[in-house]
Amino acid sequence: MKQGIHPEYMETRVTCSCGNTFVTRSTTSELHVELCNQCHPFYTGKQKLVDTGGRVERFQRKYANRKTAGASAPEPSAQE
Repeated sequence: MKQGIHPEYMETRVTCSCGNTFVTRSTTSELHVELCNQCHPFYTGKQKLVDTGGRVERFQRKYANRKTAGASAPEPSAQE
């Protein structure tokens, strides 16, 4: 490796939104993550909805009053 061009590799404290913390190595001193092995559905075996920033609620509000595509289409008139 060339000297002086690489960032410093140090111990990093990772903090999850669930409260879990652990130490690893990286080029930054602290990391904040939303999911970790203690709360991710793949590792816990539990199905849970992971909603980042209220996107699911926004989607449900947007499409709550919509009808199905077949029901909302007007019937064509038979004028020939």
